[in-house]
Amino acid sequence: MQEVQMDTTRGYVLYEENDHKVIWLGWDADVSSGAIQTNQYLIVNSGKGILLDPGGVHLFSRVVSVVSRFISLDDVESIFFSHQDPDVSSGIALWLGVTKAQVYIHDIWRRFVPHFGLVDQSRITPLEDEGGSINLGSVSLKLIPAHFLHSAGNFSLYDPRSKILFSGDIGTAVFPEGREYPEVEDFENHTRLMEPFHARAMGSNQAAARWISMCRKLDVSILAPQHGAMMRGELVRKFYDWFGNLNCGIDHLKSLTGA
Repeated sequence: MQEVQMDTTRGYVLYEENDHKVIWLGWDADVSSGAIQTNQYLIVNSGKGILLDPGGVHLFSRVVSVVSRFISLDDVESIFFSHQDPDVSSGIALWLGVTKAQVYIHDIWRRFVPHFGLVDQSRITPLEDEGGSINLGSVSLKLIPAHFLHSAGNFSLYDPRSKILFSGDIGTAVFPEGREYPEVEDFENHTRLMEPFHARAMGSNQAAARWISMCRKLDVSILAPQHGAMMRGELVRKFYDWFGNLNCGIDHLKSLTGA
């Protein structure tokens, strides 16, 4: 087990310079309670914030409490959902009830969010396939298309100020019970926790190669996934190399069936 240096229940500042701050919002005190482990993030620029993949209903009260340590809920002006999964977005109605935020999610999922209790869609900004950007004050956060990795309408988000790439489900690791850690130190051992999910859930090698090609053009200091552990510095390049050489999705199926 890798030694945890962060406060995993109260949030941890990953980056802070002048008016810009990025916070990892931590985990439940009992992260092994039966629900999949998830990471939530908050970016604050000039006093205004954007929440990234704030999570499902059962996480809502804890995430609200941690966010409120760093920013008033009235100053959360945007919420970004990388994709539609319930562990990402099923708390959407609760979040719109306590903030004035605008929601950003791929256009194809607008018809699904009413099933999470959201009736009024006037606060949803649909994202198109090509991506684009979300402005947070003076910072333009870049949307990186990540379709079929694993969602059909999916984005990573890059913050050029902090040089953090929020990769969504890309980089996911599934921890053994009671052995969670927030940052990767031993990459080779960590791949054992990433490989089963990536091989099964990522759409294809072609989809992975396209995403990797776009991300290699970015100056990334931290890769921050929605599940698992963050990777810093040289480990980001190692992850690109590893992911690019992994048979996944339909290519993984071919290796299993020989078809």
